[in-house]
Amino acid sequence: MKVLITGTSRGIGRAIAEEFLGKGHAVTGIDVAPAPFCAERYTHILADIAADPLPELGDVEILINNAGVQDSGRDIAVNLEGSMRVTERYGIQPSIRSVLFIASSSARTGAEFPAYAASKGGLVAYMKNVALRVAVYGATSNSLSPGGVLTPLNDHVIRDPVLWERIMAQTLLPKWATPEEIAEWAYFVTVVNRSMTAQDILIDNGENAKTEFVW
Repeated sequence: MKVLITGTSRGIGRAIAEEFLGKGHAVTGIDVAPAPFCAERYTHILADIAADPLPELGDVEILINNAGVQDSGRDIAVNLEGSMRVTERYGIQPSIRSVLFIASSSARTGAEFPAYAASKGGLVAYMKNVALRVAVYGATSNSLSPGGVLTPLNDHVIRDPVLWERIMAQTLLPKWATPEEIAEWAYFVTVVNRSMTAQDILIDNGENAKTEFVW
């Protein structure tokens, strides 16, 4: 299939690109940073999804909106409005088979930077709107909402033993997901899944379920 992924230079986006390439798909990545690797069937486009012109790419079959920033002053512009630009350009058309948005557990809890949480909450709402519109093509639209993921974006807390101990105390399973695990979810939701649509999947190692019964 012809796959378009935003934010492929590192972290979750890079892992998703590698997952699809490893399974024989043709992948185009869009990112403000240079290509993360050279690989057969991979094409890299240097662009800011929130500001730059978006090129003609032909009929995209799988669209994965992953590009995002955190506490940047541009969270709404990139995470939400940029993903909307990309989706309206490439996702609402007859060849589309699946659209996926990488949201965040903060879309449910609000427990991050205000603009970041708002951008991810908006992304989940927009995902449902897209599901209504691509259903006519027999396509699905869903989102993944990871909790903590072991990416460079989170090095600030991963490398601080005190902060890391506090974070681990907030989960049922005292760990974070790897980018490769999120990539496996992305592949399943967009390729294997044909019946689930308009759904947000929470992958947070039980953080939202953490509670203490006092009696």
